[in-house]
Amino acid sequence: MLINLSELFTLEGKEKTYTPDIEMDIYHCPNGDYEVASKDKVVLRIMNLGDRKLEVEGKAKLTLKVPCDRCLDPVEVPLEFDIIRTLDLNESEEERVEDLDEQPYLSGYNLDVDQLVCDELILNLPMKILCSEDCKGICNRCGTNLNHETCDCDTRSLDPRMAVIQDIFKQFKEV
Repeated sequence: MLINLSELFTLEGKEKTYTPDIEMDIYHCPNGDYEVASKDKVVLRIMNLGDRKLEVEGKAKLTLKVPCDRCLDPVEVPLEFDIIRTLDLNESEEERVEDLDEQPYLSGYNLDVDQLVCDELILNLPMKILCSEDCKGICNRCGTNLNHETCDCDTRSLDPRMAVIQDIFKQFKEV
């Protein structure tokens, strides 16, 4: 959803609260695409600081379906985070790129709420997502999800010094 910011420039100190919906159903991030399972309205308070600068404060709450890092089962991850940004509309696109603050959520006088939420999601996603603390993961040989079933793969850990002898035995089995 786009919010037109031009109405806030009429008076320094003017403030307005917006409650737009999050329109995205899929969150596209560098690690993959995650389904948005549930989402609440975003609450944004935008205040004119003067000299074409705006302060954005708000809260967002949504739940993503993310694959478990061990077994790849989908996990619902509830996220609730604050949004605090200062928008300087005096800067050109080139100046923002130079300052490493490209602000892709800002286009002219329009604020793209979905893009703003996406930028904050990158910072608020947990480093590791597990379906449970005791997740067994998947078998590294056959790919079976060990939380749901067992596999018949040989899981013995051999002494690495004996690997050469094991290779010799494999050659005899092939003959």
